[in-house]
Amino acid sequence: MEPTRTPAVDVEVVTRDCVIAGGGPAGLMAGYLLARRGLRVTVLEKHADFLRDFRGDTIHPSTITLLGELGLRRRFLDLPVTRLSTLDAVVDGQRLTMIDFSTLKPPDNFLVLAPQWTFLDFLAREAAVFPGFELRMCTAATEILTDGDRVVGVRATATEGGVERELEFHAPLTVAADGRTSRVRRAAGLVPDELGVAIDVLWFSLPKPPNPPPSTLTYLDGRSMVLTIDRGDRYQGGLVIPKGGFDDVRAAGLAAFRRRLTATAPVLGSVVGELRDWEQVRLLSVQVDRLPCWYRDGLICIGDAAHAMSPVGGVGVNYAIQDAVALANTVAGPLLRHGSVPLSALDAVQRRRARPVRPMQWIQQRAHARVGHGGVPRPRALSRPARTALALLQPLVRRVTARAVGRGFLPEHVRS
Repeated sequence: MEPTRTPAVDVEVVTRDCVIAGGGPAGLMAGYLLARRGLRVTVLEKHADFLRDFRGDTIHPSTITLLGELGLRRRFLDLPVTRLSTLDAVVDGQRLTMIDFSTLKPPDNFLVLAPQWTFLDFLAREAAVFPGFELRMCTAATEILTDGDRVVGVRATATEGGVERELEFHAPLTVAADGRTSRVRRAAGLVPDELGVAIDVLWFSLPKPPNPPPSTLTYLDGRSMVLTIDRGDRYQGGLVIPKGGFDDVRAAGLAAFRRRLTATAPVLGSVVGELRDWEQVRLLSVQVDRLPCWYRDGLICIGDAAHAMSPVGGVGVNYAIQDAVALANTVAGPLLRHGSVPLSALDAVQRRRARPVRPMQWIQQRAHARVGHGGVPRPRALSRPARTALALLQPLVRRVTARAVGRGFLPEHVRS
């Protein structure tokens, strides 16, 4: 079908089997998988590169397994990434192992920490070997094209050398993978339900101190929660604050901010002086939402465009990738055989992926409420019998959390 809009004479028109808005983990993985099946796919990324800091760094065992199924596992692990078998927390000065990935079935029984741009560059390079794959940088989808009620592509703006030009991509399937503020989703009239969040996170980067302790995800006490995500020679640091509390933190001053960090995470004492300006601190306004309906005829949303996840568990990247796998498994056949995707297939993708998304978002909301109200149990505040029971239960808790976080509630697998 052709769009009802007649393009201007100077508008480039490109016809593909699928056009994907957004070159994040969901968009690039979907593009890779569909091109691998022999389809013509274009991924549109509005930025000139993937170098944006304070994005999800955690590549979970479920994603490593998928890379193995695609024959990419070894090449990815040969990159400068960090492997972790456990995730530790220091609670009131006492180190606890919260998650033990080594309890999972080998060989994918570890977590990988990698800057998101490393992962995205890797996926883009690997996808480029397929003749049908195309990645257009500096190209932003701006509106959808329709034929009656059916979405038949997108209009986009490409910027080259400071000069903008208009393009139209016509395709039987449009995928919105352009994040939690998705422009394509908005143009399609799809509105997410806000599920409510009690926290925000202030992100910053600090060098590791001399003789750093073992990798520690978080430091927690009665006052604050500080994240220290291992990035080789640096920490991606974070401070959890009440929702909307950044103005109060700024008003107290940068010196008070540094003192707050070191009071909870003394390990940062020798390096926190590197924070000299508020420009070094980025606010992540945490949101958790979910679309009631992820699709309309000819279009589907995946990843954060369908369901924004919070940083709790670091599962956002991996759930986005799982969405992409479920989508490719479901729509590649209809596109190859019929050149179209029925609504029933798009509905099947939503029904399948909503099953793990809902319980994980529920867990994240409960975690927000506990952290926001100081409700996290602290070992020193527990009675001796309670501490004994906690110690006895820890091995079981580590196994359960490793399975829930590392594999997820419904791990996807690549279909041939």
